[in-house]
Amino acid sequence: MNDERLLRYSRHILLDEIGIEGQQKVLAARVLVIGAGGLGSPAALYLAAAGVGRLTLVDHDTVDLTNLQRQIAHTVARVGQRKVESARTAIAAINPDVEVVALAERADAARLAELVAQADVVLDCTDNFATRHAVNRACVAHKVPLVSGAVIRFDGQVSVFDPRAGEPCYSCLFPEDQAFEDVACSTMGVFAPLVGIVGATQAAEALKLVMGIGTSLAGRLLLLDGLRMEWTSIRIGRNDACPVCTGNNS
Repeated sequence: MNDERLLRYSRHILLDEIGIEGQQKVLAARVLVIGAGGLGSPAALYLAAAGVGRLTLVDHDTVDLTNLQRQIAHTVARVGQRKVESARTAIAAINPDVEVVALAERADAARLAELVAQADVVLDCTDNFATRHAVNRACVAHKVPLVSGAVIRFDGQVSVFDPRAGEPCYSCLFPEDQAFEDVACSTMGVFAPLVGIVGATQAAEALKLVMGIGTSLAGRLLLLDGLRMEWTSIRIGRNDACPVCTGNNS
């Protein structure tokens, strides 16, 4: 670590739990962020500021004026650009040392499997159950920890699903064969700061996993009531009949 990096990351290095060794783990980390919108924006910016070595962003969408109320990686000048390219520009302005792989695509199951296999941790910052389940299946198959977040209206939730430790997977909590209705902020609305709170929490959990410090949210679901600004922590357990993770924890 050179002098410039020692100075840039000095506030991390001062923390006994992190130190130089922990920061070096961050600098060597490969993090995959699926979605560069409301959750992906703050998550990616904080991960980049913290010095993640390689940050892969996946999103097929373009920046729209309605995104700017909450998607802080984007600007008026970049309306119409691919979100991953806009986010890459924002990251470069914060920390040009971070390698950003910007993938403007809608990743299918095969592509997700390829991308997840190359990552140390995955952040699900998407807004639909089909993609969340596809990401979860890839993470279980490749034993890569998954940090999942969601926000709608004034409500948020975040958890970690870590197949390395035999913890429940996303499908244990939200079974694929159950009918959960996708709700979009374009029709239901979303309170802007909540995506920042949840996205930043996802970044914090990802960094803890990379550094191997603290206790992750694996086995717990955090629920945020933004109107009352109250967090509720709920224990979640493995579903022994889960078709996704059963038999994949050896």
